[in-house]
Amino acid sequence: MVERISPHQFMILGSAVLMGTTFLPIASMVTGVSGRDGWMTVLPGFVVAIPYGLMVLSLLSRYPSKNLLQISEIIFGKWIAKIIGLIYILITGYFGGLLLAQAGDIYERSVMPLTPIGVFYLGGLLLVFYLVNSGIEVFARFSEVIFPGIVIALILNMGLSIPRVEQGELLPILSEGLGPLFGGGVKVAPFAMEYILFIGGLLTFLPTSRKELGQLKTGVWRAVFLVGILNMLVVLMQILIFGPTETIRLTYGLLVLGKMVEISRTVAGVESLFLGVWLGSLVIKISAFFFTVTWGLETVFNLKGLKWNLAISIVFMAIAFGFVRGASLFAEIGFVDNYLILPFTSVWIITLWGVSRWKKGAGVQ
Repeated sequence: MVERISPHQFMILGSAVLMGTTFLPIASMVTGVSGRDGWMTVLPGFVVAIPYGLMVLSLLSRYPSKNLLQISEIIFGKWIAKIIGLIYILITGYFGGLLLAQAGDIYERSVMPLTPIGVFYLGGLLLVFYLVNSGIEVFARFSEVIFPGIVIALILNMGLSIPRVEQGELLPILSEGLGPLFGGGVKVAPFAMEYILFIGGLLTFLPTSRKELGQLKTGVWRAVFLVGILNMLVVLMQILIFGPTETIRLTYGLLVLGKMVEISRTVAGVESLFLGVWLGSLVIKISAFFFTVTWGLETVFNLKGLKWNLAISIVFMAIAFGFVRGASLFAEIGFVDNYLILPFTSVWIITLWGVSRWKKGAGVQ
């Protein structure tokens, strides 16, 4: 029997995957392109996920219980679909390994610099492996438990940082015009496409009744605006405290904020607490891409089972060990986001949806 998740679980799981670790590098990314106005670009960048998410769900309504790779085979034919599927597997597998590397990089640099980085890789991967082998329902329930904690930790971190805000850091607004805002939005858009890649494989596990499809579409809107607004506030707070120049320099500025936080001038250094909660967001994001690889292998090559999950784990570890240093890792993640995930997903989904609509209008099955 095929596992199913509810519309509510879809919304929470989607929010958790969309959020991932975006709140850590996003301020540096958008401020580097758009300056002190970078916070304005965050929500529009995430909103890109809404039309694409609705396109994906419209395909679900026409092809119930099939993922996007299966739908691609119906619409484009077997061989084109296999090429798309192979690209899907390679991109998501490589990116998942880079995310595992990022988990080790963050924890080694921030909390336990003397601990071998392989310990972080192995610990994170074991939890991911357990979630993947437990199935999508367990993964959804895990997200329902962890995601509220991620949101609370973010709000606490920002709220406790308010006393350090420097008035006037946001001025002048739009001093360089509207042009730089577009560049910031482009930097954020790949996060939206990562979310689309995941729900493209998740379609098999979603309900398909008319009422529930409406709830799923509402879930896309809610996930995008919740995550977009939270990330916008994260960027805004960092610019207000550090100023644009320092925000650009601090790759993981939110961790620096955590180190600066004090509670009633007695409890300091609570970044370790925040990092403990944010470990859940890292695990959710890595698990999401682990799932996409397993779905791709099963759909394209009919390869499934424990031995293939072990093989994916080995690949993830190999990729992670290939990018130990922070700067090269950050650059590689940006390259995959901007030059692989963004163009591949945006072109694939809109072409798939457009050809499906054309065939439906022409009466072609």
